[in-house]
Amino acid sequence: MDYGIAIEGNRIVKVAPANEVISEFPDFIQKEYHDTVFVPGTVNTHNHSFQSLLRGIAIDQPFLKWRDNSLYKYSPEMRLEDIYNGALFAYAEMMKCGVTSVCDFFYLHNYGTESDEAVIQAAKDIGIRLVLARTMYDWDGAPAGYLETIDEAVNNTRQLALKYENDSMVTVIPAPHSLHGASPKMIQAGHKLALEMGTKFHMHVAEETFEVDAMLKEHNKRTVEYLDELGVVDSSLVITHGVWLEENEVKLLGDNHAALNYCPSSNMFLADGITNIPRMVNNNINISLGSDGACGNNRISVFEEMRMTALLQKAVTRDALCVKCKQAFDMGTKNGGKQLDLNVGEIRAGQLADLVGIDLNNFSMNPLSTNLEQMLPNIVYSLQPDAISTVIIDGEATVEDGELVKVSEAAVLSKVNDTMKYFETIN
Repeated sequence: MDYGIAIEGNRIVKVAPANEVISEFPDFIQKEYHDTVFVPGTVNTHNHSFQSLLRGIAIDQPFLKWRDNSLYKYSPEMRLEDIYNGALFAYAEMMKCGVTSVCDFFYLHNYGTESDEAVIQAAKDIGIRLVLARTMYDWDGAPAGYLETIDEAVNNTRQLALKYENDSMVTVIPAPHSLHGASPKMIQAGHKLALEMGTKFHMHVAEETFEVDAMLKEHNKRTVEYLDELGVVDSSLVITHGVWLEENEVKLLGDNHAALNYCPSSNMFLADGITNIPRMVNNNINISLGSDGACGNNRISVFEEMRMTALLQKAVTRDALCVKCKQAFDMGTKNGGKQLDLNVGEIRAGQLADLVGIDLNNFSMNPLSTNLEQMLPNIVYSLQPDAISTVIIDGEATVEDGELVKVSEAAVLSKVNDTMKYFETIN
């Protein structure tokens, strides 16, 4: 049966058989899509846009060497135009892969809030929905451009959030970097600011064993135990990675309604380990999917992360039922909307009109049985990016016939090339 989706402004107002929609909204502009299925736009709940410029620079290295040879080497030298170029590049690529909302965990404070504004402008120019997780970082072992005092981090984040509080396409939230990147007082300040603004706050937690070892040595507590001692484990906490957590820590997160951004491809690429997703599910933790930065993955497709989530968990548990394709799909769509407090991730009346159209004639979507039972499995397990023909964000087409609408790919690549020529001058 042919279905129709009625969109008024930036919201879905009806989903029903096409003839019913046409009858109820005869004055709406109509567009027919043949051999196309529309699904909710995917939600990338953890990315570092500037890292797209560093893809392929540091590979096959342990985490700390990878960090020092890519992030710490190049990011402090980035100009404002490079920050913009990296964000435009990242958002353009992920949009062509079906991402309609992204949380950019952003910590390049070289130019104060001008750095943040460059990222926001890139999101507006490409047309993606942005949650800027403005990172709070005060570990003096990091590059100077990452660092702010607690007062600077709080004030800059608050003022930026206030500036965009009425912008439906941009949200700003606090993001203490991690237990190794942010001091206890910085973490508590981020939590307090999230409560003040009525948002969540994101932070990296237990990605690597060195963080767990440090907490045990310094505080005789594991990571979540210590965060709980700081008073920040509640429904505003969204941890990213959560690889090295014990059962009691997961229970503590679940009991306090905290949540998880899961980045399976990044965890594999950086040899972090494997997050125990069935344990998270059993503790009623909301799980969404992130690509992480493109120099530590190196793809930035949430459809890819759906596939990786299901396959990796099946392999490590040896249980083919531990993560089913519908669970993985929900993690990449409606769970992500919940994670970012956005009214996205489902196709139903009242939701923001963020949609992805998939070409059913694409090889990766075939074969399809007559009752379409294979459609969802094909989307999760076999979909290739070239099957994505249409992307609609906030009611406007941003990809048509597989091509970007608002910015040309040639223009994006030209900007990337400009930055790479500049990088060649950095020793």
